[in-house]
Amino acid sequence: MSSAVAHHKISRPNAVAVGTIVWLSSELMFFAALFAMYFTTRAVQGPTIWSESTEMLNIPFAAVNTTVLVLSSVTCQFGVFAAERFQNHRTGSLLQLNKWGMREWFALTFLMGSFFIAGQVYEYAMLVSEGLALSTNAYSSVFYIATGFHGLHVTGGLIAFLIVMVRVAKARRFTHQQATTAIVVSYYWHFVDVVWIALFAAIYLIK
Repeated sequence: MSSAVAHHKISRPNAVAVGTIVWLSSELMFFAALFAMYFTTRAVQGPTIWSESTEMLNIPFAAVNTTVLVLSSVTCQFGVFAAERFQNHRTGSLLQLNKWGMREWFALTFLMGSFFIAGQVYEYAMLVSEGLALSTNAYSSVFYIATGFHGLHVTGGLIAFLIVMVRVAKARRFTHQQATTAIVVSYYWHFVDVVWIALFAAIYLIK
């Protein structure tokens, strides 16, 4: 009887994880509205403005930036695997990736996410210098709004990684609650990565 009860407790969905998934569903609706705004504005304004404006985009640079963000999901997941085995820090040399713990993988993910944000800021600066500012035309408005809101979400994820790493560093031992927090943060990070792939395809590839 006790084993059956224990099995029931283990298989019960985690409330924090379920709540995060529900919240991410609402975020998905938000980004769906941004996509609708983008394609509706494009249909209303016509292809001329889009054709002229998209010529200013540096697609190779954006592709490199996108690749870094997508790969950060891989490093984030390795951090989750470490958290699931309750390994919060590396057990070997820094060069031994197979010995890394959650903190090392999350720190690398943070750096890659920061690289993405820095790249986005650089891209904005280049576009503004070429005459494509927020209020230049309809395309520039939806471009900055869509990518800007996503950038804010990425920044929120970076802050979450910092909070997790600081809390784990200060804790005396790595607990199940901390592992769950790390996993929940990974849900969010994977979400913003998938959303960016869709944004990159819609904005940079579909002209």
